[in-house]
This record gives sequence, structure tokens and C-alpha cells, in this order.
Amino acid sequence: MTAPEPPAPGPATEPPVPGLTADGVGKRFGAVRALTGVSLHFPAGQVTALMGENGAGKSTLLRILTGDHLPTEGRVLLDGAPLALSSPIDARRAGIRIIPQEPEVVPHVPVAENVYAGALPRRAARRFDRAELRRRITADLSRLGFEQILDPDLLGSQLTAAQRQLVEILRALTGDTPPRAIAFDEPTSSLSEHESEALFALIRRLRDEGIAVIYVSHRMKEIFRLADRIAVLRDGAVAGVVAAADTTEAEVVRLMVGRDLSSLFVRQEVATDRVVLDVQGLTTDDVHGIDLRVRAGEIVALAGLIGAGRSELALALAGDAPVRSGHISLNGTRLRLRSPRDAIAAGIGLAPEERKAQALFLHRTIRDNTTLVSYRRLRRWRFVRNSQEKALAQEFADRLRVHAPSVETEVRTLSGGNQQKVVLARWLAHRPDLLILDEPTRGVDIGAKAEIYQIIADLAREGVAVLVISSELPEVLGLADRIVVMQNGHVTGELSRAEATEEAVLALAMADDLQRAGDSDTGTDTTGTDTDTDRDTDPASGAAR
Repeated sequence: MTAPEPPAPGPATEPPVPGLTADGVGKRFGAVRALTGVSLHFPAGQVTALMGENGAGKSTLLRILTGDHLPTEGRVLLDGAPLALSSPIDARRAGIRIIPQEPEVVPHVPVAENVYAGALPRRAARRFDRAELRRRITADLSRLGFEQILDPDLLGSQLTAAQRQLVEILRALTGDTPPRAIAFDEPTSSLSEHESEALFALIRRLRDEGIAVIYVSHRMKEIFRLADRIAVLRDGAVAGVVAAADTTEAEVVRLMVGRDLSSLFVRQEVATDRVVLDVQGLTTDDVHGIDLRVRAGEIVALAGLIGAGRSELALALAGDAPVRSGHISLNGTRLRLRSPRDAIAAGIGLAPEERKAQALFLHRTIRDNTTLVSYRRLRRWRFVRNSQEKALAQEFADRLRVHAPSVETEVRTLSGGNQQKVVLARWLAHRPDLLILDEPTRGVDIGAKAEIYQIIADLAREGVAVLVISSELPEVLGLADRIVVMQNGHVTGELSRAEATEEAVLALAMADDLQRAGDSDTGTDTTGTDTDTDRDTDPASGAAR
């Protein structure tokens, strides 16, 4: 009797691919389809950049991967195993974390308690263990390289935008379950160069430890510096996945927008001789002796490093910071600005840096946010005419191409680029003489940037005086007719469009530091006394910074 033949071997089972995977993911919100059949793999031990225009579906995909949304179809896998994510808590337990673009902190508790909120160390009888909390936060700050950047005793309300971002990063990287996949959503949008470098070093370390890193950013230099792969979404579907080493910025832009954006800045000089804004000797608690003029139809950029005082100057011009000395004139009339209401009435508009915290009512509609400062001309007796209000909002939503189902859509549901367009729509509807734009394209994709640049150029063409604050030098150089550079609360120089280069702007932005370095090299004490001789320096060298 012959032994039976062994059964034929079945098909080889491939081991699961390490990393986080979206498999055929789709998502609908009512009649609106946000994602269609998205299949993307984010490998462990690699940085995958996720790119696309605002509204392309990046945020929706991240929310599905981190349990904040349930997919309409498709599934999420981790290391090849399907996940049932019904909440962000499920995702966190699985080791999936996200650092959101807009950080959330509790204002009245310190950094340490913000980081470990929901997981504070406790002793017997469930009493809060403050000593253990101090030990943990000190160790984690040191481990992540943030000990010189973030004070664990600062209250949430005392934190800068950059420090709030670091709190979110610490939250994501601490806890009982080690992270296996981390998504960074525009993490450097409010970080200084030093803080960004610390973050980049951390991301490389996470990658080297085998964590799948998803990096969302509109800053091409960062993408090509950090990413191993670039995945692009367009209109809710995958437009392409490329190796970062094998592609170019131009190719990524074409994948994102479906067209070539070879010329982002199209400017015609339309400035007149009529001075709209005239600032002389303006001094507040943060800026000193500012002289500044902006003419009708002119775009003037305020350049400088973080902390130079540009946003503080903008707040003073908008009536939101007390003026200690000097004066502000608009169209030849000297102003006394005691509040933003006074500035708006005079014809000054400000689109601030942090649109969600400072400019928008997120739970109100596009209509409400657009017409907020235009009620006076919409009002008849004491009543606002709803039909005219809706028509005005619709006019500017159409003009600025705000992508939303209707002007009755809540602003919180819009992408960052569309939220910024709503802020701009508010001021276009109000028709200001001077419009101040503080970081107008922060967190905005390349396609929306091109649209915002065109809006700014159109405003100048219509005779509006535009003052732009931007930390992106290509933006400053491309937009401005003149560039005024600040450092330490005062103006260090001014450049015409023809004179302006990145090197020239940076030299003025660091003028004080270069001067101190030069004084040090020549043996001059920066307090104003020459160390080689006994002569006194010119008293003007001690001018306030």
C-alpha cells in the first residue's frame, strides 16, 4: 500500500507590510463626496509627504486614519491587520497619533498638565502625583530635544503659537502605547527656524526607529528635505505617488493642481502718488519709532524674523494695541485709534495671523463671517436685510471661489485656504482703504496661494493700499512693490522691488546681530563704550530697540 501523496502546497502567504494603509477608502458627507477609492500605504521607517490643494481630501483622510471619521467605504490597516476605529481613542490605543495644524491647549493649567491631560500620574487614593509629573515632563522634554524651547511651568494661556504646537507634539509622543504611525499636519506653520530644525531632527529619529511618518505641508523645501515618498491627492482621489528623490517641485505642483503654475506672481505696478497710510514715530510697548508710508495701489511687505515686531505693529495700526507716542494718519486725517472699531470705521482692515483664533467665528456661517463688518450699509433702521446680506456674501464667495455647498455652510467645515478666503471676503465686502494681511497664505496650498496672490494684486489694482506681513521670502519678493524690514521692534531698512534679494532682506533682518558681532570683533562693548579707548560713543547708538 502506497502512502498518500502530501497535499500540494497552497499559495504562499506574504507577510503583512509594516505600516499604516488606507485600502479603497471613500467618504461622503451627505451629497458631497470628499474621498473616492483612496488606496495609500504609509510604510514603517519612512516619511511619506501627503500633499494636495486645500479641499483635496488630506484632512478627511487623516481624520479617518486617526479614528475621527468613519469611512463610507474601504478600510484602514496597521501592519496588514484591519482596524476598527470608532474614535480617536481607538486610534491612540493602536499607536496612531496626529499632531493637528491648530493646536488645542487648556489655557489655565501648565504645560506639564496639558501634555498628560487624561493620563496624569497618581499616587495612593488616586491623589495627583505632582513630583512624578515633574519627573516625566523633564525626561520627555530632554529626550525629544525641547528642554530649551518649552518651560513646563508656563500656563497654556501664556504659550506662543509655536509652543502650543510643541505641546501637541509632546502629547502625541508620550503615553502608555508607543507610537507606530504619526501624522504631522502643517507642523512648522508657526515655528521659528530653530524650532523647525529641532522638529526635523525628531522626525528623522522617529523614522529611524521604524515609525511610519505622514507629513502634511505646503512648503516644498521641507518636503524635499524630509520625505522619502510623496503622495498627492487631487479632488478626493490619489493623483500619484512618487519617490522624492526622483521628482521635482514642478512635477509635484502639476500632480496637485492639474496645471502648470510657472508664474505665481503676476504684478503690474499700479501705485499712485497718493499716500493712504502715513505713520510717524509710532511707539508702543513692542515697537519703537516706526516711520512708514503706503500709497494707494501699492503693496508693501513687512519682512523680518519671528519676534521682529511686525504683527505687533499691525495690531497697533488696527487699534488693538495702545500707542505710546507718534501718530497714524489715513488719507491725510490723523487718527486716534482706541479700539479695532475705530480702525474699521476709519477704513482699516486686518486679516490676522491666526485666522481661527483671531478672525473667524467657526460655528457661524460663511454669510455671517463675510458680512460681519458691513452691517451698517446692510441695515435699514435697526434691521439687517437678510436678502441683501446673503447676496453680498454670495457675491464675494463667487468672486474669491470659496469652495462650499452654500454661504450657509459653517466656516469650521472649510479647508484652511477657503477659511482664509472668507476672511479676505469680509474685507473686500467692506471696501477698506488700507488692508493689512498678516501671513495671508499660512497653511494654504500652492493652488490657493496663487488665487490669494491674484486677489491681493486685484486689490492693489482697485487702489487699495496693502500691507503684507510674511515670513516666506519668495512671497515677500514676488508680491511687494517695496519691502520694509524690521528687527527687535524697529525698522532696519527699506528695499525697492529692484533692490530686493533674499540676501539683502536677510542682512537687514539680522542687522542688529551683525552689528553686535562686528562690535565684538573690533573690541567694542555693545553697551556703547569702546573697550580699547575711554571715548564715549554717540548717544544715538543707545536708541531703543
